[in-house]
Amino acid sequence: MLTPRHQALLATLAGMTVGMAVFGAVLAIHHNGDDTAARSVSTPTTAPSTPGPTDGLQAGSLRYVSQTFGTDKAPVTAEVPEGWASSQTGARPRFADPTGVWQIRFDTRGSKQTPDALVTARANSIDEQDLNVISSTDGTLIYTYVDKVRGPRMGLSRWLPADGGKRSAIEITVGGRPQDQDALKAVLDHATDTLQLPPQDAGDGDGDERPN
Repeated sequence: MLTPRHQALLATLAGMTVGMAVFGAVLAIHHNGDDTAARSVSTPTTAPSTPGPTDGLQAGSLRYVSQTFGTDKAPVTAEVPEGWASSQTGARPRFADPTGVWQIRFDTRGSKQTPDALVTARANSIDEQDLNVISSTDGTLIYTYVDKVRGPRMGLSRWLPADGGKRSAIEITVGGRPQDQDALKAVLDHATDTLQLPPQDAGDGDGDERPN
């Protein structure tokens, strides 16, 4: 039979056992909470995607430089996107980006035909797969087609009037892809706005100098 002293000792040991169990449970809960917090802090966030090579040309990313071409007797100046180079000068330069995806070309030889007549003639002469004329007003032709090698393409051609609209002074054409439409129009408009033509009597000839 247990003496009062032994009963007190057993009660003390039982209390200590319960206390240790409770303390261990609290530590486990606290430890799990720390792990959860650590995992939530260390979880990486997804960075915003950057434009890839299939995205359209961005008008806001373009910078322009002045280029002079034409002939010695009738030089022409216009601004084209920086980094777009031409392998030739003269009356029909073509400036292209290093990848060859985008380009702008000029034909400074002029024509006896009006801009609207040249728009119609060009639209009727393009021999490309899946040709789709989007717009043909105000001396500007906008169209798409499918190139056998490069796939879907877009072109914008503009003829500027001379002699009060009786003939055309110059043709400007930009090319790219359908997703580049806004930027291509910006390039065309910028070239038009910065264009500096020689006096109308400074050309090498009178009227249309282009071959058929």
